[in-house]
Amino acid sequence: MNRKIKPAWGLRLGANNLVLTALVLAALLIAGPALAASDNSASGDDAGGTHLAVTVSSFGNTPQGQPVDRYHLSNRNGMSVDIITFGARVQAIRVPGKNGQVVDVALGYDNVKAYTESGRSYMGATIGRYANRIAGGKFTLNGKTYHLAQNNGPNNLHGGPIGFDQHVWQARPIHPTDAVGVEMSYLSPDGQMGFPGDLVTTVRYTLNNDNELRIHYSAVSDKDTVINLTNHTYFNMAGAGNGTVLDQIVMINADRYSPIDKTEIPLGESRPVKGTPFDFTTPTPIGKHIGEKTKQELNAEPKQGGYDHNWILNTNGDLDKLAARVTDPQSGRTILVYTTEPGLQFYTSNFLHGQFKGIGGTYQHWGAFTLETQHFPDSPNHPSYPSTELKAGQKFTSTTIFKFLP
Repeated sequence: MNRKIKPAWGLRLGANNLVLTALVLAALLIAGPALAASDNSASGDDAGGTHLAVTVSSFGNTPQGQPVDRYHLSNRNGMSVDIITFGARVQAIRVPGKNGQVVDVALGYDNVKAYTESGRSYMGATIGRYANRIAGGKFTLNGKTYHLAQNNGPNNLHGGPIGFDQHVWQARPIHPTDAVGVEMSYLSPDGQMGFPGDLVTTVRYTLNNDNELRIHYSAVSDKDTVINLTNHTYFNMAGAGNGTVLDQIVMINADRYSPIDKTEIPLGESRPVKGTPFDFTTPTPIGKHIGEKTKQELNAEPKQGGYDHNWILNTNGDLDKLAARVTDPQSGRTILVYTTEPGLQFYTSNFLHGQFKGIGGTYQHWGAFTLETQHFPDSPNHPSYPSTELKAGQKFTSTTIFKFLP
C-alpha cells in the first residue's frame, strides 16, 4: 500500500516558526552522507542487479488509530530485516546459518497491539531521548534542574514512560550506494518527558550485501539538551524463542566496566573486568558465570543474578575496530558489533520470564541478549563521563554496525 509520506514535523511548523523551521532544515542536512539515489516510493529495488530490495507494507494501526508501516530490507544472501514505524524498531532479522537455514534472530511480535501491551520490554526499539537510566529522574544543565518521570524505581529509564519507542515515526525508503534502507524521523517537542528543546531525530537503517545492518542516528535541538540514543533489539543467534542464550559465546572488547548500585545506577567508578564474571575479553559462554550471585550480578537481577551493565569499550569510537562478537556454536551464526559509541550495555534479558509470546514462540528467562551501543548510564550526573550534552543548533551523530556471519 503506497501512501504519501508527510514530514514528522508537518503538524508543528508554521510560517512564523522560523527557528524551528531552520532546525528542521539543519536536521535534513545532517541526517547522513548524501544518498546516491533516494525516493519516497514504496516499491522494491534491485539496486543495479545486486538483489538488494526495500518494500513497504501496512503493519496495522495503534490503539489511537495511527497507521504503522513495515519496511522489508533484503539482500542477495538470503538475509532480511523488517523495521516498523512504531518506535522505529527492528521487528525481525533473518540470517542463514552454516547449513543455510535461515532463522529470525531478533525477538519481536507480529502485530502492533502486542508491542503496545508487552509492558516495557522495549523490543527492537529506538530508545530516546536518553537511553538507560538517569538517577533520581533529574539532572542539572546550565544551572537549571530538570525533573523527569521516575519510571524505574527512583530513576528515569529509556526516556520515560512515553519515550521514543512509543511513538509512530515518519519514514521513507532510501537507496544509498550498494545498500537499501529506510530513514525514520521524529520531532520530540520541548518539554516532552521533561527534556528541554525541540529535538528532531533521524534514524537510518541500511542493509548491504556484506550482511551489515548499519544504524545511523542524527539529531539537532533548538535548546541545549541531553541525548543518548540506542537500539534495543533482543538477539538469540540460535533463533528467537529457541531456548536460552547461555551456550552462546561472547567477546566484548573492554577491559573495564561500570559497577552499579541496587537501582542499577553506576557508582561513578570503573573496575577492571579481569578476574571477574565480567571478563569477556576472550570468547566466553554467556552462562559460564551468570547466576553465580555475585553482588554486581544480583544488583542487575536480584533473584538469580545476571548482566545489565555498561562495558567501557577499548575502541575509542573507531568504527573500524571490533567492539563485540557473539556466536551460536551450533548454527555458526555470529554477530559482530562496530560503533562510534564509548559504551556497550550488555543485558541478558533478566526479566523475560515467559510472559512474552512473540513470532518465535515464548521468550524465556535468559532467552536473549542485547548489545546496546550508547554513552554511559546517568552521564548527565557524572561530569567525569563522556558528555551527553547537545548544544543548541549543533548536530549529534552516532553509528553502529551489526554484521552477521557466515
